[in-house]
Order: sequence, then C-alpha cells, then structure tokens
Amino acid sequence: MDVAKLKNAIAIAEVGREGEVRFFGEVDASATSMRRVIGRIASRFDHVHFCYEAGPIGYGLYRLIRALGHECNVVAPSLIPREPGDRVNEPSLRRYLARPAMWAGELTAVWVPDEGHESMRDLVRARAAAVETLRVHRQQVSAFMLKHGRSYPRKKSWTMRYLRWLQEQRFGYPAHQIALQEMVEAVRVSKERVQRLERAIEEFVPAWSLAPIVWALQTLRGVDLIVAVTFVTEVGDASRFESPRQLMGYLGLVPGERSTGETVRRGGTTKAGNGRVRHMLRWRLCRDRADAAVKVMVAKNSLLPERSGGCWRRWCARRWAPIRARHMVGSIGVVDVAKRGRQQG
Repeated sequence: MDVAKLKNAIAIAEVGREGEVRFFGEVDASATSMRRVIGRIASRFDHVHFCYEAGPIGYGLYRLIRALGHECNVVAPSLIPREPGDRVNEPSLRRYLARPAMWAGELTAVWVPDEGHESMRDLVRARAAAVETLRVHRQQVSAFMLKHGRSYPRKKSWTMRYLRWLQEQRFGYPAHQIALQEMVEAVRVSKERVQRLERAIEEFVPAWSLAPIVWALQTLRGVDLIVAVTFVTEVGDASRFESPRQLMGYLGLVPGERSTGETVRRGGTTKAGNGRVRHMLRWRLCRDRADAAVKVMVAKNSLLPERSGGCWRRWCARRWAPIRARHMVGSIGVVDVAKRGRQQG
C-alpha cells in the first residue's frame, strides 16, 4: 500500500515470485473506508499480509489492520532494495518493485510502539522542539545586540544579570526598543514552554510501563531524567538489537568506512541513525565533562570537602585520560565515551 493523507493506493500480489500482481485501486484514507476495503480483500484469500512504508501518516493504519486480525508490517523506506540506476520516485512503481522483495524477505520492518509509548515519545519530541525554538529566539536577541554594537561585558549570558542588562539598553528609535522587548518576551515564553513540558514529563514517567528502565538508566553517571526518557522513547525495546554494535549502528555512532583491497579508510561517524538520541548523548557528555571540571575547581577553592574534588578528579582520569592517550580529542572523544556509556548501559 502507498498511504497518503487523502487517498491510499493498494496493489495485490499473489503468493510466490511468479504470482500475479495487479493494481487494486485508490481508496479513501478514512478508517471506515479502509475497514471496508480490507474486509473485501480478506474475503477473497485465505491469508493476507499488508505492508506500507513508514511516513508522516503514522501507525494508525497498522493498528487498524492488526485489530481486524490481519498481519501488517510498516517498512523502513530507506532499506527497500532498489536497482542502482532506479531514480524514479513514482508511488505506483514503488509498490510493484516492493512486492517481490516482500516475499523474498528483503523488506525491513520498523519497530512499532504502542499508543502509550507513542504518546510519551510525542511529549519528549515536543520538548525537544521547544528547546530548539528557545535556542533560535536567543540567537535572534544576540544577533540584534551584535548588529547594534552592544556587547555584554561578562562571559556567561542568559543569566538574571544578563536579562537586567538587556532591560537597561536604550535605543535612539522607539522601533528598536519595541523589537528588542518583543524578542526578549519571545525568549521568556519559550523558556516557560520548555519548563512546562519538562514538568509534564516528570509527571507522566512514573505511570509509564517503561519507567523502570528510565530509573535504571539514571543510575549511570551523567544521565538525567531527560536523557534517559529520550533514549527509551526513541530506542524503544532495546532487546531487538542483537549486540551493542548493532545499537551503535542504529544511533549512527559507528565510523564510516571506504576500504578497497589492503587500503582501509575510515571517516567520521555515519550519523545515519536516530539523530535525537545521538545529539542528546553528545550534549549530555559535553555537559558532564564541564560539570566535572567545575566541581573540581570549586573543591580547590574549599567550597566543597577535599574528597569531593578528589573523587571528581579520579573520575575524570578514568573516563577521559584513556581517550586523550589515544589522541581522540574534541568531538571524537565525546562520541567514543558516548558509545562506551551506551554499551555499559
């Protein structure tokens, strides 16, 4: 099936590679119409198996077909086998080309979450979108101040002192003043939205079926609630991965390779997997390393017991010294630690 917002195109393939393939037609995408069409198709055959490509339509059709007692797979579009010279992206042709691959077992089905899991994932993704919106609004304020030659005299921005400094700025034209006020207000609204979503996540996690996994992941150093929930909602059932290497491939944390003969060429990470989890792991590890340095510095200034600085110093040595010894600095070292942390978890 080729699913869309208004119409679903359906093709029927008989059993076997030599079976007949025929175009059934386009039907309305509503649940009532699809239930009627599925019943008509199922009445003609002893066994039916449906499949369609994953996309923005979601998993509603999958759940409808499963509720009617039939098998259904949601196929990963990027893993559908195609000829090297095939550059035609016409829906009906994709249906006909996918049919022999289905019976040969060459189509890869994606993992489909239940409705409760999908609702939690939507909430986490809404929080990620809100964080990105907050970043954009803050960048607009910074660019506006830079354009007018206003430079904040301190290093750390977006503190209470920085907000007071913004309020003290005066411009010669009222339009500039209004523009700055509106941009600062947009930052405030975006920050409150992020805080509301984070409170909602904290509220719903205890009643979630995968809450024990979230709590278990938080026992790892550097993994807070948001990181753990993001990982669980995006990865889902981790037991479907046969090895940590396969999980790293799903997250895009394995190096790309272009080797031929005796020549081995390895490049950066493939970044071909789930970008949300990969970004969250790298961001958290960068913060983790910065927090460790701050705690050691604070302990040196006698604001914490001496043993606190010693513990953090020993932790930094165990975690980052081997990385530096292999000359893996910057983002390369962060990716390596992220891979090790997920494999240990």
